[in-house]
Amino acid sequence: MVEIRVEYEGALRCTAVHGPSGARVTTDAPVDNQGKGESFSPTDLVATALGSCMLTIMGIVAARHDWDLVGAHARVEKKMHAEPRRIGELVVTIHVPGDFDASARKALERAALTCPVHRTLGDVVEMPVEFVWGG
Repeated sequence: MVEIRVEYEGALRCTAVHGPSGARVTTDAPVDNQGKGESFSPTDLVATALGSCMLTIMGIVAARHDWDLVGAHARVEKKMHAEPRRIGELVVTIHVPGDFDASARKALERAALTCPVHRTLGDVVEMPVEFVWGG
């Protein structure tokens, strides 16, 4: 179990503290929802969680096979729905440098698509994923 404490600071801003490490994250409401947009919004953190989870699980698989994923990166585009206000779509593009054969690509793609965040959101949010290999 991990405990995360969240405190409302006022003006639509919150600070979250990760119990095990003490790391802090500040959120702010987006401009299109009465906020200042000066930090990640809560829904931005969901998009961030998806991209980082996919890369992390890919990294676990890569480490098992001694594959180098350094420099891999994900771009997540969050699209909101208005009524009711919610995340409607998270469009993910994962760039993986290096030379991977078809078997390695399949294993890494499977890892990304079965990460815990993707599995959690899969029934309620559209998440098209594109993998860009090499370069």
